[in-house]
Amino acid sequence: MSETKKTKELRERKEEFRTTVDGFVVNRVYTSADLEELNQEGIGLPGEYPFTRHIMPSGYRSRLWTMRQYAGFGTVEETNERYKYLYEQGQTGFSVAFHLPTQEGYDSDHPLATGEVGKCGVAVDSFEDMERLWLGIPLAEVSTSMTINATAPIMLALYIAAAEKQGADVSQLRGTVQNDILKEYIARNTYIFGPTPSMRLVTDICAYCAQNMPNWNSISISGYHMREAGATAAQEAGFTIANGVAYVQAMIDRGMEVDSFAPRFSFFFAAYTNLLEEVAKFRALRRIWARIMKERFGAKNPRSMMLRFHVQTDGFTLTEQQPLNNVVRVTLQALAAVLGGCQSLHTNSFDEALALPTEEAVQVALRTQQIIAHESGTADTVDPLGGAYYIEWLTSQIENKALEYIDEIDRMGGALKAIERGYIQKEISYSAYNYQRAVDSGGQVVVGVNQFVTQDEPEPEILEIGVETERKQVERLKRLKRERNNQRVNEVLGRVRDVARSSQNIMPVLVEAVKAYATVGEISDALRDVFGEYREPNIL
Repeated sequence: MSETKKTKELRERKEEFRTTVDGFVVNRVYTSADLEELNQEGIGLPGEYPFTRHIMPSGYRSRLWTMRQYAGFGTVEETNERYKYLYEQGQTGFSVAFHLPTQEGYDSDHPLATGEVGKCGVAVDSFEDMERLWLGIPLAEVSTSMTINATAPIMLALYIAAAEKQGADVSQLRGTVQNDILKEYIARNTYIFGPTPSMRLVTDICAYCAQNMPNWNSISISGYHMREAGATAAQEAGFTIANGVAYVQAMIDRGMEVDSFAPRFSFFFAAYTNLLEEVAKFRALRRIWARIMKERFGAKNPRSMMLRFHVQTDGFTLTEQQPLNNVVRVTLQALAAVLGGCQSLHTNSFDEALALPTEEAVQVALRTQQIIAHESGTADTVDPLGGAYYIEWLTSQIENKALEYIDEIDRMGGALKAIERGYIQKEISYSAYNYQRAVDSGGQVVVGVNQFVTQDEPEPEILEIGVETERKQVERLKRLKRERNNQRVNEVLGRVRDVARSSQNIMPVLVEAVKAYATVGEISDALRDVFGEYREPNIL
């Protein structure tokens, strides 16, 4: 072979290969030499500290991850029907999407709720709504995740009340409430109150659950929304763990022993399309959390050191152009979550870049998980990529970069101080800008968007929420407010204000309030009277 031909064959497609736009530079090949300088003590075996390979020694061989499809739209009756459909299709856990007014503490009849009722989630204003949402679904027997933050105490109180109405004991309930307010200030912005009262409400939930709900995850510390906002894999890992440190410290400052609450702390991450980087990220996250809990906080219970996490495939990566391509993206992302050892997984529907998912689309999304579980073979052995030179190198790279972010946040005085200074928000904004610039220039290929584009794409069928949904919900709410005992409601709202002004745990009085049919908006307003409303400072 001539030297010219050999040189041409060795010429690579790009001058530099990276995991993602702001990710790690990737070498042509990896060998044992790349691992010599890395600390390999933390690999070990599955189920052994620091749990790099999995939190359980048998992985999925004894129990598959929970297939928990996030769903909620329109009225509670429509969402209840979707839940039952997904359950019939093999879903193994429920996950509730609440509409924006509920997330921000407004009832459906509030002027600011106009045009938003039932659009991005289900409308839940009252105990009556929560009861109807779970009609025919025994809450003592299922596991439920609720994606809710600013109004998390109210929604958990509603769930408890609905379960007790069914005859369940609160100690039987299994599931998760997101309850992660710090990431709202960073990336999602559905906060109501300022950081100090918000952290008090977060710890009220965590303390209440530790004492009364042994099978309930009192918080799901979320990197997902930061990743959606543009964070890199290492940023998602570092910033999420830093928030977790803040919550653990807040509970200790409250006077609780770390092992009394930490076993029920859980996490929520995104899975991006770069499969191997995501696998390495999940492995690094387990190792970082285990060491922090043991070395920094002195945890003795191994369950306090185990990073248990839910994954959602990354909605940011889905495209409205050629939407069926999203099936492939979601499959890669779900595979990364499984290879990375998640405990729970939601797979996005291919039409979510266009609208709320149709029934056909959610079935395909669920089938994606089921095919991975039962046909791919990836669930048959634990950490199947463990020991691969590239995976171990990349796991350590992500760990080291994430620890750099955590150390920087510690120097600032912790996550809350870093958020107040705008540090985390700025870092994510820079990464988001760099990504979009790469897409616009063609440096980052997005199939169907900036390469392999087709014209005259057919219009897919989409699910639309009409004005009738809002009319029905508002009428139901007005009827409830007319027919309930309003004197009792006013009395209990007064007690909510009194407890909010005190150091008592807010949860018992909230359960009392929702059982009196005080609404989400009314309870939120009572808390606003005490805590005020937060306005984000200009940090850019």
